[in-house]
Amino acid sequence: MKAVIQRVSHASVQVKGETIGAIEQGILAYIGLGHDDDIKIARRMIDKILTYRLFENEAGKLDKNVQEVDGGLLLVSQFTLQAKTDKGRRPDFGPAMTPEAAQALFAELSAYASASYPKVAFGQFGANMQVLANNDGPINFILEVN
Repeated sequence: MKAVIQRVSHASVQVKGETIGAIEQGILAYIGLGHDDDIKIARRMIDKILTYRLFENEAGKLDKNVQEVDGGLLLVSQFTLQAKTDKGRRPDFGPAMTPEAAQALFAELSAYASASYPKVAFGQFGANMQVLANNDGPINFILEVN
């Protein structure tokens, strides 16, 4: 499983002009599900995101996680993160989980995230989403969990 996480001052997801998920300060996380991913891996990814230290402490060091700053978490499913891009000029989406399996796993991942932390918002699986974000820093990390 792969994730791109961004520290944001605010972020939102719109579908057909309607805002379906929004947060203020926190983390915007794009989640890419691969063939071998399962709920154990998904839980480890959520735990990692929630405890990843990308907010400054009083000394200006990245030493606080989203929970410690009472921030939000916006989760957006993005199968394109699983693309192989090492050859040619067209992405190979073969490593991505099938849409049906990914939708079920993303629903489980979302339920686990909501049970683990109260300030979680979501995009809409499979929809054409407009993601609006004010990247704070900019600070971005690529996380992988197997």
